[in-house]
Amino acid sequence: MTIMITGATGQLGSLIIENLLAELSDSTIIAGVRNLDTATHFKDKGVVVRCADYDRPETLQDAFAGVNKLLLISSSHTDDDVRLVQHKRVIDAAKAAGVAHILYTSFAFPQAGNKGTSSVHGLTEQAILDSGMDYTILRNGLYIDFVGVLGLNEAICSGVLATQPGDWQFNAVTRRDLAQATAKVLAGNGHEHRIYELAAAQTWTFAGLAEVLTELAGKPVIHTADASVQHWIYHFLSSIDTKSTSNDLEQLMGQPVTSLKESIAPFLNLENV
Repeated sequence: MTIMITGATGQLGSLIIENLLAELSDSTIIAGVRNLDTATHFKDKGVVVRCADYDRPETLQDAFAGVNKLLLISSSHTDDDVRLVQHKRVIDAAKAAGVAHILYTSFAFPQAGNKGTSSVHGLTEQAILDSGMDYTILRNGLYIDFVGVLGLNEAICSGVLATQPGDWQFNAVTRRDLAQATAKVLAGNGHEHRIYELAAAQTWTFAGLAEVLTELAGKPVIHTADASVQHWIYHFLSSIDTKSTSNDLEQLMGQPVTSLKESIAPFLNLENV
């Protein structure tokens, strides 16, 4: 079995390879990267490295030669039209190279939010279905990283977590959990023609976040809804489905997702509390 991960030097790709190395002993793991010079650390771990640049179609078919399972990690380009072109290049090259099974990191709950079939993820999913290859769609939930712009450290100092008013609930997850589940799928069998919603099994609220901040800081932090709070993150959050839940992630991991307390700890500076 030969497994390839594109975008392998990114945060998610690197974590997936880390988990795969712990899962597999008799498979070839291939890291697809844009720049070979940035991937020497993979070679040191026994990972094969190949150039697979979404913007250089001529690199793709050769990179995918002999690959059984290919994980297409969605492009980080800011223009969705460009992203879709990049994704279709990968899909076409994979089919031409004889890849049997393609997997894709999509976005969770597309029909419930505004990420339907007209989105880059929906269109990429359709292109994969149209390709005729075996597929697995891994619809990743909202990254917990968004809490980094909520002013958590300031809230600890002031004792008040102020957010925009609204019925906010969050199914956010960590990249590490997503990587663990993805590695399980890549290393396992029976995932063909499956779509997984990889979000948390329970949601949390800003009030719950304030309670966790209180616990971590050892001092009271209360939550208040304040209409004067302005940040682009709230527009983004309101455009996606942050409330729906799924057991898929926990089932694939074989354990509960990382707790809110543990998830937000990396975004806090408790030394100065």
